[in-house]
Amino acid sequence: MKRKSRSTTIPSPREKAPASKPPLFDFNFTYMAILGAVLALGVGIGIAFASTASSNPQNLVTREAIDRSAPNAELCVQYGASAMVTDMRVYVTMSPFSVYVTQPNMQPGCVLRKNNWSILEQRKLVTSEQVRECKNRMNTFGFTGALEGSPKIACIYQNNDAGNTFFNQPGTVGPRPETEDF
Repeated sequence: MKRKSRSTTIPSPREKAPASKPPLFDFNFTYMAILGAVLALGVGIGIAFASTASSNPQNLVTREAIDRSAPNAELCVQYGASAMVTDMRVYVTMSPFSVYVTQPNMQPGCVLRKNNWSILEQRKLVTSEQVRECKNRMNTFGFTGALEGSPKIACIYQNNDAGNTFFNQPGTVGPRPETEDF
């Protein structure tokens, strides 16, 4: 068996060596400084735009606006609290397990204090049986729609564990607001 000899050819100094590939990214401090300045300018413009857009009075929901839009606004503020009511349904399938949620429907509403339920009884909007059941579960009544029309009244549960987690966070000022027990 004859072996082939391996010979390597070394280019002579007169021959040109193959050109190496140019670097994919040439690290240039000037280029990086320009990119950083553009990024900082973009962030600054974004913050300025966001602050002007969010301070528009049409974008802000105030407590007064919620109070004014509540059904029977004067009665609601005097005997309870105005509220934003969200109606939505949750569908849970078991095989396969999956959760589906409908688009929420927001509307103004009112939550009555427990000692003011007689308003609903006097207007014959709830029965004494409904009041007894709701009282036994330590709940209260809430409603949407004007009481003079055909309001939707429900016995609702106050969840004190769902406190506003935006209060008393690092960077916020002031004490946590007191909540009124209904």
